[in-house]
Amino acid sequence: MANVVVAFAKDTDSGNFKNILVRRGFNVAAVCNSGAQALTAMENLGNGVIVCGYRLGDMICEELAADLPSYFQMLLIASPSKLEEVDLPENVISLQTPLQTDVLVSTLNMMLEGVSRKRRKSRENNKRERTEKEKETIRKAKELLMERHKMTEPEAHHYLQKCSMDSGTGIVEAAEMIISLNSV
Repeated sequence: MANVVVAFAKDTDSGNFKNILVRRGFNVAAVCNSGAQALTAMENLGNGVIVCGYRLGDMICEELAADLPSYFQMLLIASPSKLEEVDLPENVISLQTPLQTDVLVSTLNMMLEGVSRKRRKSRENNKRERTEKEKETIRKAKELLMERHKMTEPEAHHYLQKCSMDSGTGIVEAAEMIISLNSV
């Protein structure tokens, strides 16, 4: 589940936003009064959205947005006049005051879904394709298991996976172990 960080200069504002979000089922992981606190909190969390005001104890929203971790988005809550003053990057969405709770909740839900989607996509992109040499190693190990231990191809594959999990290594390393043990 993605996290929400609440950051406003005034404790009362932070507390009010936290209470609204918690009552609506959001995971408020941190409440901060300064940009430095917010950045530290975001670094310690996996991903999420920071809900903040225009000014924090030590910086304004533009400075915070410039240092925002790539796996976080910002929801800026400010008056119309303050929103006109700022030049916001694409990972920042703004809502103007006065604010309706339903608009806050639906916007935050949309942003959190976007963060989750981005994270899933990143994980999928990080999965790399096996090289031909690695595929050949796995194939040879399966052939050895099928030939010497009379396994079917699915049984040999399952055995390789189990060896991999039991030894805490990748399937290619497990295949290399099987080849070296059976070539003696």
